[in-house]
Amino acid sequence: MTSALTTVDLPADPAVRPPEELPTNSSGPPQQRNRWTRLVRGGAGDPRWARPLLIALLLVTAGAYLWDLSISGYANDFYAAAVKSGTESWKAWLFGSLDSANSITVDKPPASLWVMVLSARIFGFSSFSMLLPQALMGVGTVALLYSAVKRTSAHAAGLVAGVLVALTPVAALMFRFNNPDAMLVLLMTAGAYFVVRAIEKVPAGKKSHALRWLVLAGTAIGFAFLTKMLQGLLVLPAFTVVYLVASPNKLMTRIWHLLAALGAVIVSAGWFVALVALWPAASRPYIGGSTDNSLWELAIGYNGLGRLFGSTGNGGGGGGGTSFGGASGLNRMFGTSFGSQISWLIPAALIAFIAGVWFTRRAPRTDTTRAGILLWGGWMIVTAVVLSYMQGTVHPYYAIALAPGIAGLVAIAGRELWRGRNSHLARTSLAAMISVTAGWSYHLLDRDAPTFAPWLRWLVLVGGMLGAALLAASAGRLKKYAVIGLLVGSISALGGTAAFTIDTLATAHTGSTPIAGPVSSSMGGFGGGRAAGGFTGARPTGAAPSGTAPNGTAPTGTVPTGLGTGSAPTGTTSGSAAAAAGGGFGGGGSSSNAALTALLNKTTSRWAAATIGSQSAGTYILATDKAVMAIGGFTGSDPSPTLAQFQAYVAAGDIHYFISGGGFGGGGQGGGTSTSGAITAWVTAHYSATTVGGVTVYDLTKATSA
Repeated sequence: MTSALTTVDLPADPAVRPPEELPTNSSGPPQQRNRWTRLVRGGAGDPRWARPLLIALLLVTAGAYLWDLSISGYANDFYAAAVKSGTESWKAWLFGSLDSANSITVDKPPASLWVMVLSARIFGFSSFSMLLPQALMGVGTVALLYSAVKRTSAHAAGLVAGVLVALTPVAALMFRFNNPDAMLVLLMTAGAYFVVRAIEKVPAGKKSHALRWLVLAGTAIGFAFLTKMLQGLLVLPAFTVVYLVASPNKLMTRIWHLLAALGAVIVSAGWFVALVALWPAASRPYIGGSTDNSLWELAIGYNGLGRLFGSTGNGGGGGGGTSFGGASGLNRMFGTSFGSQISWLIPAALIAFIAGVWFTRRAPRTDTTRAGILLWGGWMIVTAVVLSYMQGTVHPYYAIALAPGIAGLVAIAGRELWRGRNSHLARTSLAAMISVTAGWSYHLLDRDAPTFAPWLRWLVLVGGMLGAALLAASAGRLKKYAVIGLLVGSISALGGTAAFTIDTLATAHTGSTPIAGPVSSSMGGFGGGRAAGGFTGARPTGAAPSGTAPNGTAPTGTVPTGLGTGSAPTGTTSGSAAAAAGGGFGGGGSSSNAALTALLNKTTSRWAAATIGSQSAGTYILATDKAVMAIGGFTGSDPSPTLAQFQAYVAAGDIHYFISGGGFGGGGQGGGTSTSGAITAWVTAHYSATTVGGVTVYDLTKATSA
């Protein structure tokens, strides 16, 4: 392995560490350490400070993610209901069913639910037991990122990468939330770590395990597919390029290894797709989000091409993904929806990528520092471009998938540019990364949270710019001030993202579109982002009103009427009450109407009730001890159950009540022509309505006409 930045005369081999990377007591060959000593102190060749700082980083990250973990209650009722149902039925756990009677699944594969349900089965179902795995996945992501980055650069770079992920607002949000994104990012980061291990050179006389590591990478990505489908595959182009470019193996061997890894992806994802296809449809729940009860169609349609190009029920507000993520295009990642969630370091990362590729242009093919730049840079670029141009539904919290790529790229390039600071070009490139971060952070603070600590934006700007200027000027007699410029500039420039992260950790978030930091969102809707108490900052110009449905119209009755009073279930907050007041869509931690809860709990039928939409059904599932059928799934427009199936369930006594007022406008997105609309019309025509605590309920055991 040769120079990481050969054109600026850096040390010839990252394996031959510069002085600051060597143990201070290395008077001879390092002695081997046993397993426990390595755990606490690191490897024999590691600097003394590396392992203690890593342990400190992981402990601080764990403390931040676990602290007051239940503040958001059940977070997203949709997934919380599925977790609760999984604790009551192993079949519901296996398929990711919303209800324990297995009517319909959530609109994602169940891998993330498998872990949350197991935790809830061990510790008992609660907000904490459900969110505990998510927080630990955040700690695991930091650890894996550190390990991957240090192997292509140095321990210091690995620590910086871990810190940068921990200081990303959307990461602090989603590693304490019950959406699938926490597990998705953990698995993709694990895949990157395995790729790094696969490209490592093996000392002469030792057997290469490149194939094993690459197969493990493929397996991780296969399970990422079972977590969030095609989004888990966005890192594959970077993985492929890095292995083709940097692996020391011969070309045909590299190709063979990549084909084997592809096979691992297919097998680790395909076994569950095959299981669903082979399992008799009548004895499993309907696959929510699909049009034909197929997991494969869900992957290609609703969670695939529908997200990329837009489609009925998934077009992001009529095209362009504008309802939730802002207009499509390169500016999306920097706009009011995504900007304060993830873009704090994107300008610096772009400079880092260009500088890293330029300075390593003469390095050997197998140079691992360049491989790291290509790996994390490719991850960032592909993911950002896809999210930017998606025409279907796109939410700002999807941006958590960018966090490891940005952090790894900035850390590696930053460390290598620092090593080459004797070069004016390298030093000014690093100063540019700091100054652009300070300037962009000032803009984000001023635009998205103008009332949030107004002094902070000036501290970030002035401190960052002064530090960058001192670093850039640190030549000759001023060389000794370079480290001061680096520390002052970097710490100041990171003040904005750090403050947003801390605010996120201290704030409750509920609903389907959580938002990090003290800002409102430009897409509103679906329960907003923050629970009762609202937003600290001002709503960005052009923001949609809270309660906006995917078709751009305000949903009526999106939160079941009557669930805004009474006491909240154990481990929850009164998030639904706030969502109901603001017109949100099924917030997290629902409060319950005592009379309605008692009525449903008295039933003995397979489903205590049926209502339109999974969010509405989820609030009832969490408020009661019974299964509740979600007619039409998440959007209210899935063809499950059909009118004939619903009538058969009623005739068999499987459903006791029909609760009006759920879904999009009470009849699904398809209105009266949809399956949910037809079921609603049939019920209202044949059964009498009564009111229970403000909720319109139909007793399906007492027909008024034939």
